[in-house]
Amino acid sequence: MLKCIIWDVQHGSSSYIKTPNGKHFVVDLGIGSYKGRDVSFSPLLHLRHKWGVKQLDYVMITHPHTDHIADIFNFDLLSPSVLSRPKHLSASDIWSANQNANAEARRMIQKYLDINDRYSNPLTPGSSPLESGNNGGVEIQTFTSSDCARSNLNNHSMVMVISYAESKIIIPGDNEPASWKELIGISSFRSAISNTDILIAPHHGRDSGFCVDLFEYFKPRLTVISDGRFSDTSATDRYAAVTKGWTVHRRGGGDAQRKCVTTRNDGVIEVDLGKNTDGKPFISVTVD
Repeated sequence: MLKCIIWDVQHGSSSYIKTPNGKHFVVDLGIGSYKGRDVSFSPLLHLRHKWGVKQLDYVMITHPHTDHIADIFNFDLLSPSVLSRPKHLSASDIWSANQNANAEARRMIQKYLDINDRYSNPLTPGSSPLESGNNGGVEIQTFTSSDCARSNLNNHSMVMVISYAESKIIIPGDNEPASWKELIGISSFRSAISNTDILIAPHHGRDSGFCVDLFEYFKPRLTVISDGRFSDTSATDRYAAVTKGWTVHRRGGGDAQRKCVTTRNDGVIEVDLGKNTDGKPFISVTVD
C-alpha cells in the first residue's frame, strides 16, 4: 500500500509519502497544525519522534516561498538522501522574489540556499528513489515550468505525479494558469496527468491557482485543499464543479460522499492506494 499524508499546516503545504517498500518521501516543508491550534507543529519532527522516521529518502521543495520551507531548520535532522527543487532558479531570482521578507523569512531563504548548494551531486544510474524498482513499484514523475517570468516563483513550482495500483495523485506547488498552460503543452505531462484520481489543489485552493484547461485531461475523484482560514479567493466551489466525488471516512467513525476536503475543516488527510486481495485497486481517504 502507498500512504500519502497531507498535513493541516495552516497557510503552508507539506505532504508525507510512504511507499510500499518503506521509503519515506516529503513534499514541501510547511509548519503548523490548523485544527490543533499549534503554529509551531513540525511535520519533520513528528515523523522523527512519533513515527520513528530517522532518514528521508527523498524531499521535493516545490518552490522557495517561505510557507513551503518554514520547517527547513529541521531538514538536516532527517538527513535526506535526495533533494529536488526548481534548480533553474538562481539565488538572485529567489531573493528578488522575496525582497519584502522579514528577518525570520530571510533566515529560511538563506538556509534553503545553503542546502541547495550542498545537494549538487548528480544521482548515479539506478540510485534514484523515484525509480519504481527502488520504491516498491511506485511511478513518480516530476515536471517544472521554466519559461514563465521569474518574478513570480509560484509559476516555477514543481509538480509531482504519483502512479500506483492503477491510481494517480497530483501534488503541485502554487502553480498558476501560466505555468499550467506551459506544462499542458508538453506531451509527457499530458500523458502523466490523464485519469488522475486525487488532486491536491494548487496554491492552497485559491482562485489564482485554478486552471480550467487542466480538467480537459482528467476529472479527479477527489480534490484536497491545504488551506487556512476561508478567504474570498477560495476556489473550492470551482474545484467541486470539476470533481466526481468519492467516499471519505472519518477517524471517529462514519463516512460521506465528498468532492472536496480541506485541511482547514478536515484536519490531517490520509490517502491510501493499493490493491485488495482479489487484485482490484482501491483508494481509501480518511480525515479527522
